[in-house]
Amino acid sequence: MPTEGFSLDEAHTLEPSPTVLVLVDFINPMHFPGAENLVDNALRAAQATARLKRRLSRHGITTVYANDNYGGWRSEFRELVAYCRDLPGARGEMARLLTPAPEDITVLKPRHSAFHSTPLEYLLRQLQAQELIIAGLVTDMCVHLTAMDAYMRDFQVIVPRDCTAAEKNASKEAVLVQLADVFRCKVPQSSRISVRTLAAVQATR
Repeated sequence: MPTEGFSLDEAHTLEPSPTVLVLVDFINPMHFPGAENLVDNALRAAQATARLKRRLSRHGITTVYANDNYGGWRSEFRELVAYCRDLPGARGEMARLLTPAPEDITVLKPRHSAFHSTPLEYLLRQLQAQELIIAGLVTDMCVHLTAMDAYMRDFQVIVPRDCTAAEKNASKEAVLVQLADVFRCKVPQSSRISVRTLAAVQATR
């Protein structure tokens, strides 16, 4: 029997979003070696991303969370969010800052790139996306590979430098240079992203 209040037509409807914000692995318990070197930078990146997400959301730009399930194949993303929100310190604050809104979309990924073995590309085509703003953790692994895969699929890519973090700042900067020089990504500060221009494109669809 249908669930009360559930509409199949509404469930299948995706409003076009020429620009999409893709958040990679921000919902993260950080239970891995070296996390202590990342956590402060990750929190700063989450704070900048939360500000950017608010700006974009006001203009109807869709946010997609592409997140590891950390091996929990029987778990749901909401359970991971709830777990991370209850963690002490920066780990919990990061999850609280970036808890998905009801209108956000979530995709679980098994490996580093958000495109590998996930429905992300199909989803983005359904959204009629042309440009991706990719933020998340970590710059020199999951963000790097996701941005490269987006480029190979002919998306325009923005990686706001203050909305991503790595264990070592030198590694982060080296990746951003490569993304800009080789893969034609834009790597500005998030405050330099013209939401007004993106919103104008959004309004024409």
